[in-house]
Amino acid sequence: MPPAEPIAPPQRPRAVLAGALLAMVLAALDQNIVNTALPRIAADLGGLAHLSWVVTTFMLTATVTTSLYGRLSDIHGRRRLFFVAVGVFVAGSLACGLAQTMAQLIALRALQGLGAGGLLVLAQAAIGDVFSPRERPRYQGWITGAFAFASVAGPLVGGGITTLWSWRWVFFVNLPLGVLVLGLIAWGLDDRRARVRRPLDLSGVLLLAGWTATLLLLLAWGGTAFPWLSAQAIACVALFAVLFAAFVARERAAEEPVVRLGLLANPTYARGLFVGGMMTFAMMGSMVFLPLYFQAVLGINPAAAGAMLLPQVAGMMLTAIVGGRIVSRLGSGHRFLRIGVALEVVALASLGAFAEAGAAAPAFLVSTFVLGLGMGMGMPNLTVAVQNAVPYRELGAATGMMTFVRSLCGALGVAISGAILARFLGGAATARHQDAAAALAAASGDYHAALVWCFWVSAAVMAVAWVVLLGIPDRKLRDRVDDLALD
Repeated sequence: MPPAEPIAPPQRPRAVLAGALLAMVLAALDQNIVNTALPRIAADLGGLAHLSWVVTTFMLTATVTTSLYGRLSDIHGRRRLFFVAVGVFVAGSLACGLAQTMAQLIALRALQGLGAGGLLVLAQAAIGDVFSPRERPRYQGWITGAFAFASVAGPLVGGGITTLWSWRWVFFVNLPLGVLVLGLIAWGLDDRRARVRRPLDLSGVLLLAGWTATLLLLLAWGGTAFPWLSAQAIACVALFAVLFAAFVARERAAEEPVVRLGLLANPTYARGLFVGGMMTFAMMGSMVFLPLYFQAVLGINPAAAGAMLLPQVAGMMLTAIVGGRIVSRLGSGHRFLRIGVALEVVALASLGAFAEAGAAAPAFLVSTFVLGLGMGMGMPNLTVAVQNAVPYRELGAATGMMTFVRSLCGALGVAISGAILARFLGGAATARHQDAAAALAAASGDYHAALVWCFWVSAAVMAVAWVVLLGIPDRKLRDRVDDLALD
């Protein structure tokens, strides 16, 4: 069957860019905006023991659906899938705000995540629809900056909304913003793709959901709900292995697979996918616990600890936006990508060295700023390089798989760092003290030793990513949206 013709460039790319930026902000905010509202939610709905599932279910469904949205958007068009994703996200947000029990809220957060997974993928793929690979670095930089800002602003915004109104408005605020995204995409994205009816690989969808959920639940529960070497953990690993093997076999045989495994035969794409996963692993494995280091070891209060991440956001936005304009002018971002990942290696290693030496807070501000500079140069240019390496008709599938791998590796990075933390702490500190501040002070030495290891592990993984990156060829960025990428 011949591939569908590429869509014609839309007439209002700026509207699409605005809609994509807002969609990315919505998805990034809802990954952590709820965190500061959790105590109020527990006080209102009860179910304190199940509070973590408010976050976990959202992460599960958002991760599982990324590849599906990407593949379906290649077949049916980005515009139509954007409507579906935003509609599900807005409906889930409204329902979450109206939830009356903790069980209802957890189930409805899963629904909200089904929409958020589409926002993460389609926001990046839509940039590929309206701008050529040579133009994309400039606008992917904006996407990266928006994601960075929203990730840090989420807890602050959530706390402010909860204090001024109630935790329910953390969800209700998505409604007008979601409608605005729909309006911008409907007005700006003229999706003229020639549509061909193709069967949905339902078996592949179910197997993908099965092995992904099993892996993420293992990462979420391992070391907490049950030991890593327990019978439950071994059963999860076995189930994951069976479902994953069945999924690979199914995708190889399917006429229209959910995940295009054939893309991995493209060495540029395969290496880019690996580098992206390792970068996210290293970043999540270190940055999630960096505020904990500031509080437990340096004795900084929670608000100031959160503010200490602002240099990272500033550095990231600076190089993502300014660097993107330079790369678009040059027509190649390979040098920027290498320099960015190298800066990330240096920054993570310096975090480990400063922590080992017991350095004061200002030293860490320098490291986080350098880290942000590297992320702003690395993340958007890697996305553009991966998209530039595949044919336009595979843009959604390629972007979806990349987002999926990043999400999985991010969860793995958090799990590994969490396991290191649990190994050093042993749970004794929180058992001896009722007060959280007292528990942190009592276990300061254990936190110090554990987090030093987390920083060094993240630096080592990022160094591996940089070495693999050296094997990716410097491919000139194409000047047309629909030019085929040839290997």
